Amino acid sequence: MPVLTRENLRDQLKSREIAPVYLLFGPETYLRDLAAKTIADFAFAPDDFRDFNETEFSLGISDNIRTALSAAEQLPMMASRRVVRITDVRVTASGQKDTVKEEHEQMLMDYLARPAESSVVIFIADELNGTRKISKLLKAHTTAVEFTRLDDAQLVDWAKNKIKDAGSEADQRTVRQLVALAGSDVRRLTNEIEKLSTAALPGKLITTELIESLVANSREISNFDLTDHLMEGRGAHAIRVLKKILDDGAEPLALLGLISYNYRRLLMAKEMMTNGADRTEIASAVKLYGNRQDAFLAAARRSDTEKLVNTIRQIAKTDLAIKTSLGGGGTAGSRMQIEMLVCEIAVS
Repeated sequence: MPVLTRENLRDQLKSREIAPVYLLFGPETYLRDLAAKTIADFAFAPDDFRDFNETEFSLGISDNIRTALSAAEQLPMMASRRVVRITDVRVTASGQKDTVKEEHEQMLMDYLARPAESSVVIFIADELNGTRKISKLLKAHTTAVEFTRLDDAQLVDWAKNKIKDAGSEADQRTVRQLVALAGSDVRRLTNEIEKLSTAALPGKLITTELIESLVANSREISNFDLTDHLMEGRGAHAIRVLKKILDDGAEPLALLGLISYNYRRLLMAKEMMTNGADRTEIASAVKLYGNRQDAFLAAARRSDTEKLVNTIRQIAKTDLAIKTSLGGGGTAGSRMQIEMLVCEIAVS
């Protein structure tokens, strides 16, 4: 049975196609967990006694898989279906931390061959090594759905919808900045939006200043590495880092915003150093966190103020070029513009 995407699952649920057994896996755990809840929502009718027929079993408890499958064999009580969620499913490469083990294989095969017609069983996997026999068994005999990480464009759309749902407002540039800082974890992005929406009261407007004050940069390491290579004139290294970031799904405009953010912080730190500010003041002003302080401050000390100002101007020109589709529109044109910028900065 082919592995479905989350879009495939959504289409099936809209058509009221409910499978007897699901396997939900992949790195995007927030959407995976949301899908498990949505499947359960669709499985029950409005007048069903849901509390009597919805159970969850963690495989962190020894032999709970046997208990879970036994529960799935029971007839529902005053409902059309029973829903059984099986969490903490782990099939690892080494087998040492498995919660679904070889001893469970026959039990699983027996149930998957003849799943209870009146139950919906949802396996929620935290780890599923694709080469293991048990993993292949689960994928082959269930409706398996993989939850991959969203790319930056999808994250921007998600964030815009969540901000609207929260009753707040933010322009496109602000949303891109939030996504660039929060990273690709939808759970974290959702939590940050909830926090920002509360902080934006009573006006309900989320601004770039509010984001910079409340959201730590989860992508700071790789993006500061890019900035560091640029400042040191290591063009080849900078291009390699840039390629990796873009290939990982970063949206060029969002990445450009982060590069601009790093250079503006460097300029602020440089000016504060020139004016005699101490390390603590600088770290607080430019929002330095964790173990990147030394590298960042060293880069600021090495930098030339005029060069930083010129680079920020170049970034602004590239931003305009991308937005006006100069040199070609779409992702390819945007990527070309940011690659040209990185090359220009590296040799300047």
